Amino acid sequence: MTINRTELAAVLRHARERSTPGEVGLPSGSHRRTPGLRREEVAMLAGISVDYVVRLEQGRGPVPSAQVLGALARALRLDLDGRNQLFHLAGVSPPGPGTIDMHVRPSVLRLIDRFADLPVVVMSAKGDVLAWNAMASALHGDWSALPPHRRNINRLRFLPDPADPPMSTVGATEEELEATAEQSAGSLRAASARYPSDTGLSALVAELRSKSEQFAALWSSGKVGGWRTHTKTVNHRGLGPIVLDCDALYIPDVDQSVMVYSAAPGTPAAESLALLRVVGIHEWEGDSARP
Repeated sequence: MTINRTELAAVLRHARERSTPGEVGLPSGSHRRTPGLRREEVAMLAGISVDYVVRLEQGRGPVPSAQVLGALARALRLDLDGRNQLFHLAGVSPPGPGTIDMHVRPSVLRLIDRFADLPVVVMSAKGDVLAWNAMASALHGDWSALPPHRRNINRLRFLPDPADPPMSTVGATEEELEATAEQSAGSLRAASARYPSDTGLSALVAELRSKSEQFAALWSSGKVGGWRTHTKTVNHRGLGPIVLDCDALYIPDVDQSVMVYSAAPGTPAAESLALLRVVGIHEWEGDSARP
């Protein structure tokens, strides 16, 4: 397979011009001279340099890898046919059977956009945060500011990095922290049984086992599990602890989970969510935190 640089450049430009900041969980802002996303925004969402985006749109530069193509497809919210077209134009085979699905279909993206009042994220079978709405960034922190390989809840939980942008922490007690860590490890072990040939998953598990004593101990316990509905304490950098119901809505054919955070009316948590709807992503005062 060979790369069709001219057509690949045209597809990327048109997809960027069709997208809007609100559709990808970014603040809309003002004073936009042209419609669509800026190249800087696509680069940030995909975790590549702006110069790389410019070169691709100009039909030059190196052949993009499968990882870069997948990140661009997610950043531009392409449907499955659009994603496959991107791969074929680049001369790269699309992901095949037996690999974890990292593509979020448009119907799911439309669904999370409808949750305008609630934080929602879409997660892959190995804990990658693939898509989110504006409220999710208001609650957790700016997901788009994290490099794509760091947008994984297991890396954030077991391998904190001081270079990460400020994010909210999860867990108010030792018992809650241990329970969420155990659930994460159990979910990865179950995913490993379903996807024994997925190289990304194997690399993630090997990294966590070698660098996190806590994960290695949990992995050795042999427990398996998946994401389940539960109550979660989110320690927001500006608002403090927010106790929320976290419902995991499962999409079986792509093995993805839609995580929805909510609170009962009239509770302090509901008032905090109402405030986040107004404030959005805000540079809160105080020390940075980690999930």
